[in-house]
Amino acid sequence: MDEIKNKVAASGLVNFDLSSLMPKGRRLGIDLKDFLFEGLILREKDFREQVANLPAEDYRDAYVHIYCSTDAIVPLWAYFLLSAKLTPVAKKVAYGSRQELEMVLMHDAVAGNDFDELRGKRVLVKGCSEVEMPVNAYVDLVSKLQPIVKSLMFGEACSNVPIFKN
Repeated sequence: MDEIKNKVAASGLVNFDLSSLMPKGRRLGIDLKDFLFEGLILREKDFREQVANLPAEDYRDAYVHIYCSTDAIVPLWAYFLLSAKLTPVAKKVAYGSRQELEMVLMHDAVAGNDFDELRGKRVLVKGCSEVEMPVNAYVDLVSKLQPIVKSLMFGEACSNVPIFKN
């Protein structure tokens, strides 16, 4: 009887799960509407007092996104002031929705990762993940891998989509 061979393992294909780069930790949002007078107006004196009294320790080692869920006009300095309060304790402070925070985190993760272990290899980027990945992460990944890998594919070993070959 013939021996069963794992053709995928023998192919030299390196499986890469992009979700392995996803930073772990709490995600917290701050809605500036909670700082507005009658939900509409930002009063500088009141805002500065609220920011000064904000328990920064509640945001220690968290990934924080600052947004405003109302159509109020919020001056840019308000984001500066809140960011200055949280930056010393939070892992990251970003402007925008939770989804935009995830985009920023994955951009930073891909940009800051050393992919040298994939140099000259045939790489298959896993298509399905238990964690929803922002599309920008895949775009950023191609930019990082294209100059260094032999070939890049997307999907699963049994049904992948070739992206490019060097």
